[in-house]
Amino acid sequence: MQLNKFVLLIFLMTVTISCGQEIDADYFKSHYDLKEYRIPMRDGAELFTVVYTPKDQTKKYPILLNRTCYNASKHSNYQYSGYPSKYLVEDGYIFVFQDVRGRYMSDGEFDNMRPNIPGNKPRNKKDIDESSDTYDSIEWMIKNIKGNNGRVGMYGISYPGHYTAAGMIDAHPALKASSPQAPIADFFFDDFHHQGAYLESYTAAFAVFGYQKDSLTRDPWYTEKLMRLYGNPASDAYDFFLKLGPLKNITEKYHKDNFFWNQIVDHPNYDEFWQKRNILPHLKDIDHAVMTVGGWYDAEDLYGPLNIYKTVEATSPKAKNTIVMGPWDHGGWAKETGKTVHNHIYFGDSISTFFQREIERNFFAHNLKSKNIYKLPEAYMFDTGSKEWMKFEQWPPIDIEPVSLHFGGNGQLSVNGPINEDAVFEYTSDPQKPVPYTSQTEGLTFTPRRYMSDDQRHASRRPDVLTFETEPLDNPKVLAGEILAKLKVAITGTDGDFVVKLIDVYPSDHENYEHNPDNIIMGGYQQLVRAEVFRGRFRNSFEKPEPFVPGEISDVDFRLQDILHTFKKGHRIMIQIHSTWFPYIDRNPQKYVENIYKANEDDFIKSTIKVYGSSSVEVGGTQDCCLPEPFRGQATEFIKD
Repeated sequence: MQLNKFVLLIFLMTVTISCGQEIDADYFKSHYDLKEYRIPMRDGAELFTVVYTPKDQTKKYPILLNRTCYNASKHSNYQYSGYPSKYLVEDGYIFVFQDVRGRYMSDGEFDNMRPNIPGNKPRNKKDIDESSDTYDSIEWMIKNIKGNNGRVGMYGISYPGHYTAAGMIDAHPALKASSPQAPIADFFFDDFHHQGAYLESYTAAFAVFGYQKDSLTRDPWYTEKLMRLYGNPASDAYDFFLKLGPLKNITEKYHKDNFFWNQIVDHPNYDEFWQKRNILPHLKDIDHAVMTVGGWYDAEDLYGPLNIYKTVEATSPKAKNTIVMGPWDHGGWAKETGKTVHNHIYFGDSISTFFQREIERNFFAHNLKSKNIYKLPEAYMFDTGSKEWMKFEQWPPIDIEPVSLHFGGNGQLSVNGPINEDAVFEYTSDPQKPVPYTSQTEGLTFTPRRYMSDDQRHASRRPDVLTFETEPLDNPKVLAGEILAKLKVAITGTDGDFVVKLIDVYPSDHENYEHNPDNIIMGGYQQLVRAEVFRGRFRNSFEKPEPFVPGEISDVDFRLQDILHTFKKGHRIMIQIHSTWFPYIDRNPQKYVENIYKANEDDFIKSTIKVYGSSSVEVGGTQDCCLPEPFRGQATEFIKD
């Protein structure tokens, strides 16, 4: 019994986003009435819904809807966990929490990233998706919940952020404001994959998403499955996964009966299965207010908020479209810790409170209560180097100079300098001795988070990591916008991964932060600013991978996610390049196999990697690249209008 409680605690800490500024639970009992409903959908399924309505019925209130796969029942009985901020609660809304189809107390079968079916009315009653379920729920609420003012807002963090984005498509006319926060856009690029590379660090999370329940329940039904990995959780994930071996051993030992894991194994490439689950091509003709929120240090969902914002901006001129990016990890803006710290880096005080009080509160009040509050800028972005909020009229910004970073001899990195055409840089990648993704020993966890701003000195000292850095900067240098790695490589194997990191190197005399342990020395700290992995087999197509020809020079171009970071005077800019990043990312065998999830132990080989001096890392503006974007052809051909 104690072990089950431990497992559930781990789960709740991982997938539950706690509230921000606390408000006494008695406040809800004295100010809100609580009811539970089963709302009928067009196909006859009923979705479990918890509703809090203000007791004061002398005026009407907007509805704030949160659709979740993480158990709406946890909001029953005036439980405070996961409620919106105290500012929204005190302002007065009708708060609604709903289990999505197939989860907990709702009918139906659960489908991860259920494919969207364009159009809402008219439609065959059996054609359902998250958009239609949202539409039907809003239609029922407007007609049946007393005291509503006919306006609805949606919000949600992580998977609920995805459901918010899905509700924006073919939206109900009453939906006036949507705030997808840390939203998933595409599982081939968010969460379980990064550009097709599997996040082995997510292995423990599959129990939550890969088993159907057999009855309506207010409790998790997958606890026993979680025990397979968490019954005796490993204290060193690097050692655990290295000893575990190829991914096929995960299938045999842990996830053989997990439908989501088997879907991933059966679809290693960006085929129709994944393309139909990409929400970006469906985000068009949105005509209400949208505020997408993300964290610069979100290890789970950074691709989602940036690309959802950009897609709405490109396809929906009638939408009042805003993006907010702060110095947070996954959902960090929903909780206030006083000092805003990510891993070892301090960013300021009460930053989450500022967001909740000055940004989120005003967004919903302006659009749902018709309050004449100041207009939000197009982009409200936190500079993670200068540690201050910045406002932009468009994102990526056009008024910050793009830079081109080039690699030179003796580890030199130049900013807008000459290209060293004749240079060749070489390292040997050994999948039996992969580069750790973090400087710290971490145990088995659902999703690692601290690494996003971690010290990279452990990597720069390895022979299988190429490291280039500038001289100390004479003046501050702002890098903003999109990042494109343009590598020219040759390898001795037939497949390989490429990790590119952009790093802020602190001066040797930088003061230590008082919140850190004594062994964390900030002098010479190599702070990760942005990094991404690319699976080389997808260099020409995510749908149709192909092997490398050993020794042949190939272009490997890929995007890292956006940044806004000022490298201060006296700091250095550093780039690192390597081919393993373990166990955050699974190990590429480096010998081409049709399906890495089914690779054998003897498929894993050493490979010598050459990176040519004509390579570069481009930062700033909008980078045009081969990566799939909202309007990529291989995705849109599967959308049936």
